[in-house]
Parts: sequence; structure tokens; C-alpha cells
Amino acid sequence: MAEQEKLRIDKYLWAIRIFKTRSLATEACKAGRVKLKGQNIKPSAIVKVGDVYQVSKGIEKKVIEVVELSYNRTDSPTALSKYKDLTPPEETHGFKSMFHAPVLKRDRGSGRPTKKDRRETDGLIGGMFDEEED
Repeated sequence: MAEQEKLRIDKYLWAIRIFKTRSLATEACKAGRVKLKGQNIKPSAIVKVGDVYQVSKGIEKKVIEVVELSYNRTDSPTALSKYKDLTPPEETHGFKSMFHAPVLKRDRGSGRPTKKDRRETDGLIGGMFDEEED
């Protein structure tokens, strides 16, 4: 039973569904994307209730506090109850808004855009699709 009380950080991050596979969680720890008190930790680090971890996953950064240990991967609502998300709201909203570019819509029945409309649309996009010149 004493063996069951120890839980590795890579297994915990996989069990609470931060990472899709345990090997991805292990690689994140090895690459220094999982930190405890600002220090990089190894995948074999032992998790304790009350620890606060900073996890970077791509461009998303999360700050989580361990509420309860989870040894096995469970469904999402149960996994959410095992940790507390302490990520500042401005970081969360900044991440989500990055994928929401302005959508250009025309009124239904307004016909094809004129040359003037096309120039205005191209001005809004800002030349994102222009070919680069060498």
C-alpha cells in the first residue's frame, strides 16, 4: 500500500488529462515545460497535495494546484475535480482570442464585391496572403 501512495508527476499530468499520453507528459517534463516553484522537475518527481505546478503546452500556459491525487485516467469531470486551475484570466482569454480572427461577412443578397470592396477587404487583412519577395 505504501507504493500506491507515491505518484509521479508525469503520470499525474496524464491522469488529470493535461496531456493526451503519458509519454507526452514525460517529454514535457524532460524539456523543462513543467515547473514547481520556478524550478524544472524530472518526470519521476513525486506529487504532493497542495503543490502548485506551471505547465506549458504549446502556447498555452497553465498554473495548477494539486487538490487530490489521481492514479488512473478518468473521465473529464472527475479529472477536473482533482486539481484547481490557478491560471490568470488574462492569459486564458488571450490564448482563446488568438484563434478568433475578425470574420468578414457580407449581407445576404448584396451581390459580388466591387473592386472598391475588394481593396477595402485586402486593406483589413493587411497583406497576410501576399507572396514574399526575395
